[in-house]
This record gives sequence, structure tokens and C-alpha cells, in this order.
Amino acid sequence: MKFLPLDHETQHQAPRKPATRDDPKLSSGRIAVFQYAAVGIFLFLIAGFWDLQVRNPELYNELAERNRVKYLPIVAPRGKILDRDGRVIVDNHSSFRVILSRETLKLDHLRPIAEGLRLDNDDLAAQLRRYRNRPKYEPVVIKQELTPADVAFVESHKDPEFFPEMELIHSQGRIYPQEGVAAHVIGYTGEVSEAELDLPEFARYNTGDVIGKFGIERQYNDTLMGVDGQRQVVVDNRGREREVIGIKEAIPGKNLQLTIDLDLQAVAELAMEGRKGAVVALDPRTGEVLAMVSRPIFDPNKFSVRIKTADWKSIIDDPDHPLLNRAIQAQFAPGSTFKPIMAIAGLETGTIDDTTSFFCGGGASFYGHFHKCHLKGGHGTVALHKGIVNSCDVFFYNVGNRMDIDDIAYYADNAGLGQKTGVDLPHEAEGIVPSTKWKIRMFRQKWYQGENISVAIGQGALTVTPIQLARAIGGLAMGGVWHRPHLVKNQPDKPHELELDPENVEKVISGMCGVVNEAGGTGVRAHLAGVEVCGKTGTAQLTSNEYAKSRGIKIKDNAWFVGFAPRKDPEIVVVALFEGGEHGQLAAPIVRDVIKAYFDKKARGGGPPDSLSAAAKPAPPVLTPAAVPVAEIP
Repeated sequence: MKFLPLDHETQHQAPRKPATRDDPKLSSGRIAVFQYAAVGIFLFLIAGFWDLQVRNPELYNELAERNRVKYLPIVAPRGKILDRDGRVIVDNHSSFRVILSRETLKLDHLRPIAEGLRLDNDDLAAQLRRYRNRPKYEPVVIKQELTPADVAFVESHKDPEFFPEMELIHSQGRIYPQEGVAAHVIGYTGEVSEAELDLPEFARYNTGDVIGKFGIERQYNDTLMGVDGQRQVVVDNRGREREVIGIKEAIPGKNLQLTIDLDLQAVAELAMEGRKGAVVALDPRTGEVLAMVSRPIFDPNKFSVRIKTADWKSIIDDPDHPLLNRAIQAQFAPGSTFKPIMAIAGLETGTIDDTTSFFCGGGASFYGHFHKCHLKGGHGTVALHKGIVNSCDVFFYNVGNRMDIDDIAYYADNAGLGQKTGVDLPHEAEGIVPSTKWKIRMFRQKWYQGENISVAIGQGALTVTPIQLARAIGGLAMGGVWHRPHLVKNQPDKPHELELDPENVEKVISGMCGVVNEAGGTGVRAHLAGVEVCGKTGTAQLTSNEYAKSRGIKIKDNAWFVGFAPRKDPEIVVVALFEGGEHGQLAAPIVRDVIKAYFDKKARGGGPPDSLSAAAKPAPPVLTPAAVPVAEIP
């Protein structure tokens, strides 16, 4: 067959042949795509290699190591708390806690674990949720202070066949004194809360850490709290421990030596048995707190890890507020215990002298209102000494009426009233010293001279805390030198001083000596043979008698007594607040007992008394200084 050649037009109209696999254009395109893909994969691998080997080698090495190495905490024991003689007040005891590893945790194991450890399943789930933003390798402490039954459950169920996420950790639990002795001073520990983690003082702690929550435990938490160690172990793919490869020992917390004298503390505790109120004993020469009691009490052992819901509810619902440290937080009118401050203010301003006298017929009228004296028949003609000894209200009404409120406030302020003392405990209250500026600031009103009358006998707007009153009278007895109260030994102190006329100070102290040691003195129940005790009673209303009578209610007055000894160069000042005690003389024996214990111990050369109640003694009764160095507090 013979084919004829096509012309040019016919060639353009002929159909194209489809591209074949051997077409060079198609092959070159595929090669280009492959080349670009290969370059991209190569760059990705290079970038990963750079990140792994150059930029973050430590991070990835650590993550890889954690695939086979398990980190278990070694809990650091908290420092012990000692009294001034080196006797242990708060100690530790060996215990166990159980932790869960979240890397191997199975959610369906939570309920049987909760049941086996007698935990609330919802509480356990909520506890785990607190760790949702924490690294997975951090374990969760789900229970502390395990019982023998708890330990047996963990030991028998932490096997890979049951709950391999459980681990038993040795720890140190707190032992607080029996019967709540010094509970408000010492405080307690507990697991840090979410709210506390937001506070600057707890910024360096983590979820699950046990911290000081109250009292000295909180104030000196950083000193008492040690640094946890760590144990590194090799585990297999089922979580079974194969080898210990490293141990970083825990650093124990430092011991803390308090100024508290356990002997005086025990006597003060017993003196307040069955009463509501507070006792504070100070060394006025240094500001050292020798004893501090607040009643009613609570048991800090219930708080040592995590308090039970029922125990917490009973404390919170208690109308007597046992968690209130009345020694530094109760703010009440001081009543006649304020009269020595009024007396020194009157003498120093020249308002009165020791011969100035007023007639007391059972009361007196000021600005159209009759103010009663506590003695219905009156005291007759009264000068300064008798006014203090017999606590004549009419005498001090007249002193207050002659003075300017700001002059009264000046001497009260210098004595430390109306302001925090600076004692090393959290949440101290300030109290109130009224003045013209105070009333304008609080009520946008001027001060009226008639309001001086109530303030002059420690009533009206005036409120103090027991520790403020102890410091105020102690500094006055020292001639105008007020030291900052403190609970930890070896703290530097720069006292506040006010230049007072020594003769005026002696006139006031003479009156306070007569309160205890003269016939007719309101505080004769504080008398001690062989020790010249000086003091002042106080009976303070919680509300006006007229108001209570109009409402048909009976409100018992608070009883106060403040005393110091000896008369010259005093070594101890004690204040007692007996809430609802009605009469100041009923608080006097409390102060007497503490002062007697102090001088009895001094006469023995510092040995502990044999008559201490076993219930008042701290547990455990360790009577030798601990070996761990005591913290130096700047």
C-alpha cells in the first residue's frame, strides 16, 4: 500500500497522540516533585536534629530518661520547736504517705484506691484536678499519716497486677502537745491551698506541699521547712523497681527556740481552765514572751495534715471561736487597767499632781449626765494614790474632763496602744485609741469633751488586746521603755522610749503597789509573800448597762488584771483577760499564779516544778536540747 504525503493544512487538523510513560516532559516533572519532597523531608529532619542535639539537648535527654527512671521524693522533716530551756514543744514522728504516679495512672483505678484507703472518691478526683497544669512526672500525695491498715493495703496492691501507680513514701509527721497546750502560739501545718499558692509568701511552693498554716508554724515556715530530697530508681515497662541509681538526701528544717517557758505556760493554761479569755506574760526588760494562752483551745494534731470535714465544721460553728488567738486578736475595752496610763498622762501634762483631789459620793455629773462610780456609797475625798488603789472612777472622770483627748491619745500611743505591737505572729489586731483625728476619719464628726469621761476609765471607743496591755504597763514600769514583744529568742530589738519624769512614774507605781498590798486595794488577791507585786484591776462593760436593761438581757462584764514584779526593776509582767468574769479581782489570782511560778522557778535555780499537771505537759516529754542547730533569726 502506498501512502500519500499530507499537505500543511491537513497536518494541523490531524489528532495528537496521547502522552506515553516514556514522554520526557512527564518524567522530568515527576522528578522535580520528588526532588522537592526529598529536600523538604531532609530539611525537616535537619531541623529536628538541631532541636534535639543542639538547641534543647538537656530537655530531650531528661524526657528520654524519664521513660525508664522514676523519681521518688524524700520528705525533709520540719525543724523542731523548743522552749527557752531547750525542751521540745513540737516534735516529729515517723509515718508514711501514699503517692500516685500520674504517668501510669489509670482512671478506672481511682475508685478502688479510694475505697481501699478510705478516701472520698470525689475528693480524690478533685485533688488530681489540682495537678492538671503540673508536669506529668510530678506525683500526687493522696493521703498522709497512714494507718497500719492503709500501709498494708498499699503494700499488697502496688503490684503491677493491681495498682502500680501507688507508691509508699516515708515521711515525718508533726506531734503537738497534749490538751492543746500553746496551740495558738505554735499553730499547725497543712497542705498548701490553691488560694495560698497565689500569695507571694508561698510562691516557691508547689501543689501538695505541707506548710505552716497558723501561729509560729506559719510565721517561721521558711525556717522550719527543709528541702526535700529525691531517690532515682530504674523501673521496667511495668513500673517495677529494678535499681537505685542515685539519692539526693533531704535537708532537714532548722530548729526554732522560743522565748516561751513551758513551766509558766503550763501554769497559765491550768489557771485558765474552764474559762474564756487570754493570758500573756512578758519580760519587760527584753520583750520576750514567757507565756501566751488563749481559751477556748483547739487540738492542732487534727490539723497536722488534712482536717476531717466534721472536725472542721465543729470548730467553725463553735460560737466561742476557738481559732481566735485572744492574746493578740481580742479587742476589748480595758476598763480600769487603763487608769495608770491616764495617771501618767495627767501628771506629765501638769493636769494633776499627787495632791490633787476630788470628792466621790458614788458618782458625778458631767455635761448633763450622771456617771456612777463602781462603789455605790462613794470613796469620799480622793487623791491620786487612793484613786489608783481603790480604782475610784470619779477621780479619773475629773482627770479626763480636765485633759484634751489628744493629750490622752499621745501617752496611750507611746505606750503602744491602738497599734500592732509587732509580735512575731500573723494576724495581730490593732485596737483603738480615740482622738480628734480618729473620730473625723471614722465618723466625719468632731470630738466632744464629754466623751473624755468614758475614755478616762478605759471605756468608750478605747479597745486594747491583752498583749498590748501587757507591753504598755510593762514599759511604764520600766520608766518609759517599751520593747517589742517577740516569741523567738535572740531577736534584735530597738525599744521605743519616752522621757518621763521618774518621780511621776514612781507615784503611779506606788498606787499600783497599793492595789495589791494595801487594805482596800482592789487587787489584794494577787498578793504574794516575799514578792512585791504591783497591779491594776479592770472591770469592762461590753455594752452600756442602760442598753442591756432596756433589752432585758444580762451581759457579764469582762474581768482584767495586769501585774508586774518586783516593784523595782521588774522582771515579769502578766495580763489576764477573763471574758464574762464580771469583776477584775477575779482575774487577779490568774496573774498571781503565773508570777509565783516564775519566782518559784527562779528560787530553784531554773528547774521545772514538780507539781505540773501531767495533762499540761507537752508530748513527747523530751527534756534535752535537740541536736539540730537552732535557727538564727535576724
